[in-house]
Amino acid sequence: MGFFSFMRDERLIAVGFGIATVSCIAAMRAILVHSRDKVEIQPAQPKTQYITQTTEDSLKLSTLNTLLHHYNFAIRDTSLRIVAGRAVNDHSAIDDLLWGITRQDYDERMESLRALTFALEDNSYRSSLVRVLSTAKGYNAIVRSLQLSLDDVKHEVLDDPLYDEYLLRDIGEQRCLLLVSVLIHHHGVGKLVEAQFVEKWLAKQPWGDTDETRRKNFAIYIDRKKNRISDICLHLRACKAGRKALVKAKLATKSKKSERDRSSNIKVVLEISMANEEDSMVEASQIELVPRVNDQSIEEQRLRRRHREAMVLNDGTHSLGRGDIIEREHDSNS
Repeated sequence: MGFFSFMRDERLIAVGFGIATVSCIAAMRAILVHSRDKVEIQPAQPKTQYITQTTEDSLKLSTLNTLLHHYNFAIRDTSLRIVAGRAVNDHSAIDDLLWGITRQDYDERMESLRALTFALEDNSYRSSLVRVLSTAKGYNAIVRSLQLSLDDVKHEVLDDPLYDEYLLRDIGEQRCLLLVSVLIHHHGVGKLVEAQFVEKWLAKQPWGDTDETRRKNFAIYIDRKKNRISDICLHLRACKAGRKALVKAKLATKSKKSERDRSSNIKVVLEISMANEEDSMVEASQIELVPRVNDQSIEEQRLRRRHREAMVLNDGTHSLGRGDIIEREHDSNS
């Protein structure tokens, strides 16, 4: 009787109906989700396609011209890279661009300069372009373009500490200087000097009215500023031909190295005459400088062999001591 009474309890019946209801709802939801996923049409994933070299070569100029004006940026960018790649490997195209940057017309010159600088942005064919431009013809064209840019805008006197720090120069000059900077970092400044870069452009910048002012402003400029012009000038100053051109243009003076620069490279050779070979310390009075000459007599050479040769290495930051002297003993039988 107890069991049947328990089964007829209303609370147990309510709990059973609740569990059955929740289970029915969960089962219906699972069935509906499964039915929805089963009938859902998945969009087809686009296949990744690559443009092969054969496809690039098959594109005609008219097709590339149409793609260059496409509304899709990725298509325009790809078309530009194809055109740039063809131009870099086509010497006639490079010759046309070099001819274009030497034209008097400003817009035509900017179009050619923009094309050349755009080709430098891609590392895949930058080295090829640098190799093509690193010729006398290439350097002369770039210097000629810089020479024409002198009349495009009015240039400020280069004693202003803020000039050239905010890219105030005309875009034509900036692009030419970019080409020069890339070329000299790959092949040095020799051909740039031969193209008279200093005489035709650098010397004509408004450094000042007097020779002294020009040298002063030029020295301050390359020492305090960090831009393409100062970098190019530092490379010129480090080259013998470049220094000669700077001196001729009255932008630098012939000067010997400072004592500080020479002190790091100087080697002092001393002849130490010692009365007692067993002494461990060298008296200051026993050290004398002996000039090293090649035309010594036999007697001088014999006397030289009797002495001890030593090298003193001291950069001047501390007093001379025994540790600064490197000695070498000569053979007594020689």
